[in-house]
Amino acid sequence: MQPGFTPDALVKDIVLQFPKAADYFKSKRIDFCCGGAKPLAEAAVERGLDQEMIISDLNKLFEEYPVPQEELAWNTAPSAELIEHIVSKHHHYLREELPLIGQNVTKVYRVHGGDSPHLEELYSLFNTLKEDLLQHTAKEEEDEFPKLLAYDANPSEEGLTTLREALVDLESEHDTAGELLRQIRKITDDFTPPAHACTTYRLTYARLEELESMTFEHVHLENNILFPRFQ
Repeated sequence: MQPGFTPDALVKDIVLQFPKAADYFKSKRIDFCCGGAKPLAEAAVERGLDQEMIISDLNKLFEEYPVPQEELAWNTAPSAELIEHIVSKHHHYLREELPLIGQNVTKVYRVHGGDSPHLEELYSLFNTLKEDLLQHTAKEEEDEFPKLLAYDANPSEEGLTTLREALVDLESEHDTAGELLRQIRKITDDFTPPAHACTTYRLTYARLEELESMTFEHVHLENNILFPRFQ
């Protein structure tokens, strides 16, 4: 059965209905998390893409990859389960991987920075991103997620007002991370290492691309599924 994708459908809603679309949007550099609250037609124009081609591609993917029910489970999972998933998968990933990626970024900059000037900018951008993400996840776990769960258990108008203010700040931090990742992708030529790149150089770019993918998934779960429950 066709899902009926249309130019007016919001990008984030397409991903909620058809999670496989996230991979397609990544390949087309269409933002489905921070910038996902816009019609598909508008997103296509911004990327210089043909909207009819995108709709055709999405419908074809939908036919080829039926949606397993478990892929939609987070859309309706209790908030406590969703938060536990975000913390155990995405926050854990960031705490484990960011220091290791940072070591690689530093090594590549020190060894190849002389003949690859963009690596100095990469070093700066990554370290800003790393600090921002680690502070963000700590704030979520220590302050904001407990507030969400407390409100979920005992709703009140006052609590909702406080939550909404906090969520605006969290979404703003997501936007900042997304912009840093866009700059990293740009200066690394879509994470394409130069022909002379050594193994560490290539590994660094591969891990940065994985970080981007994981961050998009992380932000999608919060911006598009968790936070709207309290807005």
